[in-house]
Amino acid sequence: MDLISKNNKPKIHPSVIAAWAALIAVAYMLPVIPLVVTGGYFTVSAAFLPLAGIFFGPFMGALCAAIGSFIGQIIAPQAAWLGLGTFVIGTVNALTAGFISRGKWPYAVGIILIGFGLWYSTAIGRAALVYPFIVYGLGVLTAVVGGIFGSKWLKGNNYRLKLLAIWLIAFTAFIGAAGIGNYLGIIVKQTPAQVYKALVFVTPLERTIFALGSAFIGLPLLAALPKIGIFIEPGSDRQKFI
Repeated sequence: MDLISKNNKPKIHPSVIAAWAALIAVAYMLPVIPLVVTGGYFTVSAAFLPLAGIFFGPFMGALCAAIGSFIGQIIAPQAAWLGLGTFVIGTVNALTAGFISRGKWPYAVGIILIGFGLWYSTAIGRAALVYPFIVYGLGVLTAVVGGIFGSKWLKGNNYRLKLLAIWLIAFTAFIGAAGIGNYLGIIVKQTPAQVYKALVFVTPLERTIFALGSAFIGLPLLAALPKIGIFIEPGSDRQKFI
Protein backbone atom coordinates (compact mmCIF):
# COMPACT_ATOMS: atom_id res chain seq x y z
CA MET A 1 0.00 0.00 0.00
CA ASP A 2 1.33 3.44 -0.95
CA LEU A 3 1.96 5.49 2.18
CA ILE A 4 2.40 8.84 0.41
CA SER A 5 -0.48 10.73 -1.18
CA LYS A 6 -0.31 12.78 -4.40
CA ASN A 7 0.28 16.03 -2.44
CA ASN A 8 3.29 14.41 -0.73
CA LYS A 9 1.46 14.03 2.57
CA PRO A 10 1.61 10.70 4.40
CA LYS A 11 -1.32 8.36 4.52
CA ILE A 12 -2.29 6.61 7.71
CA HIS A 13 -2.10 2.87 7.38
CA PRO A 14 -5.38 1.17 8.38
CA SER A 15 -3.51 -1.15 10.74
CA VAL A 16 -2.49 1.82 12.89
CA ILE A 17 -6.08 2.99 13.19
CA ALA A 18 -7.21 -0.55 13.96
CA ALA A 19 -4.54 -0.99 16.63
CA TRP A 20 -5.43 2.26 18.42
CA ALA A 21 -9.16 1.54 18.16
CA ALA A 22 -8.51 -1.89 19.70
CA LEU A 23 -6.56 -0.24 22.51
CA ILE A 24 -9.50 2.06 23.24
CA ALA A 25 -11.92 -0.87 23.18
CA VAL A 26 -9.80 -3.07 25.45
CA ALA A 27 -9.32 -0.21 27.91
CA TYR A 28 -13.08 -0.19 28.43
CA MET A 29 -12.62 -3.46 30.29
CA LEU A 30 -10.49 -1.76 32.94
CA PRO A 31 -12.15 -0.45 36.12
CA VAL A 32 -14.27 2.66 35.66
CA ILE A 33 -13.97 5.82 37.74
CA PRO A 34 -17.33 7.21 38.93
CA LEU A 35 -17.99 10.87 38.22
CA VAL A 36 -19.04 13.09 41.10
CA VAL A 37 -22.80 13.58 41.51
CA THR A 38 -23.82 12.79 37.91
CA GLY A 39 -23.71 9.03 38.24
CA GLY A 40 -21.73 8.74 35.01
CA TYR A 41 -18.37 7.05 34.63
CA PHE A 42 -14.92 7.83 33.32
CA THR A 43 -13.11 4.93 31.70
CA VAL A 44 -9.36 4.62 31.35
CA SER A 45 -9.98 4.43 27.61
CA ALA A 46 -11.05 8.08 27.72
CA ALA A 47 -7.39 9.08 28.12
CA PHE A 48 -6.71 7.57 24.69
CA LEU A 49 -9.50 9.46 22.91
CA PRO A 50 -7.87 12.91 22.53
CA LEU A 51 -4.61 11.17 21.64
CA ALA A 52 -6.37 9.60 18.66
CA GLY A 53 -7.12 13.10 17.38
CA ILE A 54 -3.59 14.34 18.12
CA PHE A 55 -1.90 11.38 16.46
CA PHE A 56 -4.14 10.87 13.42
CA GLY A 57 -5.88 14.20 12.83
CA PRO A 58 -9.51 15.19 13.31
CA PHE A 59 -11.27 12.85 10.91
CA MET A 60 -9.16 9.71 11.09
CA GLY A 61 -8.86 10.24 14.84
CA ALA A 62 -12.63 10.58 15.16
CA LEU A 63 -13.10 7.40 13.12
CA CYS A 64 -10.63 5.58 15.35
CA ALA A 65 -12.38 6.81 18.51
CA ALA A 66 -15.82 5.95 17.15
CA ILE A 67 -14.84 2.38 16.32
CA GLY A 68 -12.98 1.81 19.58
CA SER A 69 -15.67 3.40 21.74
CA PHE A 70 -18.53 1.57 20.03
CA ILE A 71 -16.86 -1.81 20.43
CA GLY A 72 -15.78 -0.94 23.97
CA GLN A 73 -19.28 -0.04 25.13
CA ILE A 74 -20.53 -3.38 23.81
CA ILE A 75 -17.91 -5.47 25.61
CA ALA A 76 -18.18 -3.33 28.76
CA PRO A 77 -21.77 -2.02 28.88
CA GLN A 78 -21.34 -0.79 32.46
CA ALA A 79 -19.28 2.09 31.06
CA ALA A 80 -21.96 3.04 28.51
CA TRP A 81 -23.90 5.40 30.74
CA LEU A 82 -25.89 6.72 27.76
CA GLY A 83 -26.44 3.36 26.13
CA LEU A 84 -25.34 2.78 22.53
CA GLY A 85 -25.11 6.52 21.96
CA THR A 86 -22.21 6.85 24.41
CA PHE A 87 -19.64 6.39 21.63
CA VAL A 88 -20.66 9.75 20.14
CA ILE A 89 -19.00 11.52 23.06
CA GLY A 90 -15.64 9.86 22.39
CA THR A 91 -15.95 10.63 18.69
CA VAL A 92 -16.46 14.34 19.39
CA ASN A 93 -13.54 14.24 21.81
CA ALA A 94 -11.08 12.98 19.19
CA LEU A 95 -12.50 15.29 16.52
CA THR A 96 -11.98 18.33 18.76
CA ALA A 97 -8.44 17.30 19.69
CA GLY A 98 -7.57 16.70 16.05
CA PHE A 99 -8.63 20.18 15.02
CA ILE A 100 -6.66 21.90 17.79
CA SER A 101 -3.52 19.85 17.26
CA ARG A 102 -3.52 20.94 13.60
CA GLY A 103 -3.96 24.59 14.54
CA LYS A 104 -7.58 24.65 13.36
CA TRP A 105 -8.87 25.92 16.67
CA PRO A 106 -11.88 27.83 15.24
CA TYR A 107 -13.46 24.46 14.40
CA ALA A 108 -12.93 23.32 17.98
CA VAL A 109 -14.48 26.54 19.26
CA GLY A 110 -17.40 25.87 16.92
CA ILE A 111 -17.93 22.45 18.49
CA ILE A 112 -17.98 24.01 21.96
CA LEU A 113 -20.41 26.70 20.78
CA ILE A 114 -22.69 23.95 19.50
CA GLY A 115 -22.63 22.66 23.07
CA PHE A 116 -23.67 26.14 24.22
CA GLY A 117 -26.59 26.14 21.81
CA LEU A 118 -27.72 22.65 22.74
CA TRP A 119 -27.51 23.55 26.44
CA TYR A 120 -29.82 26.54 26.13
CA SER A 121 -32.21 24.62 23.90
CA THR A 122 -33.36 22.71 27.00
CA ALA A 123 -35.36 23.97 29.97
CA ILE A 124 -32.93 22.27 32.36
CA GLY A 125 -30.00 24.02 30.71
CA ARG A 126 -31.67 27.41 30.91
CA ALA A 127 -32.24 26.81 34.62
CA ALA A 128 -28.47 26.44 35.14
CA LEU A 129 -27.23 29.53 33.30
CA VAL A 130 -23.79 29.79 34.90
CA TYR A 131 -22.58 26.26 34.13
CA PRO A 132 -21.80 26.67 30.40
CA PHE A 133 -20.19 30.08 30.86
CA ILE A 134 -17.70 28.65 33.34
CA VAL A 135 -17.16 25.17 31.90
CA TYR A 136 -17.53 25.77 28.18
CA GLY A 137 -15.93 29.20 28.50
CA LEU A 138 -12.76 27.55 29.81
CA GLY A 139 -12.89 25.20 26.83
CA VAL A 140 -13.01 28.12 24.40
CA LEU A 141 -10.00 29.70 26.14
CA THR A 142 -7.90 26.52 26.03
CA ALA A 143 -8.98 25.89 22.42
CA VAL A 144 -7.52 29.23 21.34
CA VAL A 145 -4.33 28.85 23.39
CA GLY A 146 -3.90 25.21 22.41
CA GLY A 147 -4.57 25.89 18.75
CA ILE A 148 -2.21 28.85 18.47
CA PHE A 149 0.61 27.75 20.76
CA GLY A 150 0.02 24.09 21.58
CA SER A 151 0.01 23.00 17.95
CA LYS A 152 3.46 24.62 17.57
CA TRP A 153 4.80 23.17 20.82
CA LEU A 154 3.95 19.67 19.56
CA LYS A 155 6.39 20.20 16.69
CA GLY A 156 9.24 21.37 18.92
CA ASN A 157 11.81 19.57 21.04
CA ASN A 158 10.83 20.99 24.43
CA TYR A 159 9.11 18.11 26.18
CA ARG A 160 7.72 20.28 28.94
CA LEU A 161 5.93 22.39 26.37
CA LYS A 162 4.80 19.24 24.57
CA LEU A 163 3.32 17.96 27.83
CA LEU A 164 1.51 21.27 28.31
CA ALA A 165 0.32 21.18 24.70
CA ILE A 166 -1.18 17.72 25.05
CA TRP A 167 -2.88 18.79 28.28
CA LEU A 168 -4.36 21.90 26.66
CA ILE A 169 -5.60 19.92 23.69
CA ALA A 170 -6.97 17.06 25.77
CA PHE A 171 -8.69 19.40 28.24
CA THR A 172 -10.41 21.23 25.40
CA ALA A 173 -11.40 17.92 23.82
CA PHE A 174 -12.99 16.73 27.06
CA ILE A 175 -14.90 20.01 27.34
CA GLY A 176 -16.06 19.82 23.72
CA ALA A 177 -17.24 16.27 24.29
CA ALA A 178 -18.92 17.32 27.55
CA GLY A 179 -21.08 19.76 25.61
CA ILE A 180 -22.55 16.86 23.66
CA GLY A 181 -22.56 14.49 26.64
CA ASN A 182 -24.35 16.96 28.89
CA TYR A 183 -27.02 17.56 26.29
CA LEU A 184 -27.59 13.83 25.85
CA GLY A 185 -27.62 13.44 29.63
CA ILE A 186 -30.35 16.05 29.89
CA ILE A 187 -32.40 14.52 27.08
CA VAL A 188 -31.95 10.86 27.98
CA LYS A 189 -31.55 10.91 31.76
CA GLN A 190 -33.24 14.21 32.60
CA THR A 191 -30.37 15.20 34.87
CA PRO A 192 -31.78 18.06 36.99
CA ALA A 193 -30.41 21.60 36.87
CA GLN A 194 -29.39 21.41 40.54
CA VAL A 195 -26.80 18.78 39.62
CA TYR A 196 -25.15 21.03 37.05
CA LYS A 197 -25.18 23.96 39.45
CA ALA A 198 -23.21 21.81 41.89
CA LEU A 199 -20.78 20.78 39.15
CA VAL A 200 -19.78 24.25 37.94
CA PHE A 201 -16.30 23.95 39.42
CA VAL A 202 -16.17 20.17 39.78
CA THR A 203 -16.40 19.48 36.05
CA PRO A 204 -13.29 21.55 35.12
CA LEU A 205 -11.35 19.83 37.90
CA GLU A 206 -12.36 16.39 36.68
CA ARG A 207 -11.43 17.25 33.10
CA THR A 208 -8.12 18.66 34.28
CA ILE A 209 -7.28 15.30 35.85
CA PHE A 210 -8.46 13.36 32.80
CA ALA A 211 -6.35 15.57 30.52
CA LEU A 212 -3.31 14.99 32.70
CA GLY A 213 -3.80 11.27 32.16
CA SER A 214 -3.77 11.85 28.40
CA ALA A 215 -0.67 14.04 28.66
CA PHE A 216 1.37 11.59 30.69
CA ILE A 217 0.41 8.73 28.34
CA GLY A 218 0.84 10.73 25.15
CA LEU A 219 4.19 12.37 25.81
CA PRO A 220 6.22 9.12 26.00
CA LEU A 221 4.49 7.87 22.86
CA LEU A 222 5.43 11.02 20.96
CA ALA A 223 9.04 10.36 21.90
CA ALA A 224 9.09 6.58 21.45
CA LEU A 225 7.01 5.85 18.36
CA PRO A 226 9.18 7.79 15.87
CA LYS A 227 12.15 5.74 17.06
CA ILE A 228 10.51 2.58 15.74
CA GLY A 229 9.50 4.19 12.45
CA ILE A 230 6.01 5.45 13.34
CA PHE A 231 5.96 9.23 12.97
CA ILE A 232 2.60 10.44 14.21
CA GLU A 233 2.93 13.83 15.84
CA PRO A 234 1.67 16.85 13.89
CA GLY A 235 4.27 18.55 11.75
CA SER A 236 6.59 15.61 11.18
CA ASP A 237 8.53 15.96 7.94
CA ARG A 238 8.59 12.21 7.53
CA GLN A 239 5.79 9.96 8.67
CA LYS A 240 5.78 6.23 8.26
CA PHE A 241 2.95 4.03 9.41
CA ILE A 242 3.19 0.30 9.71
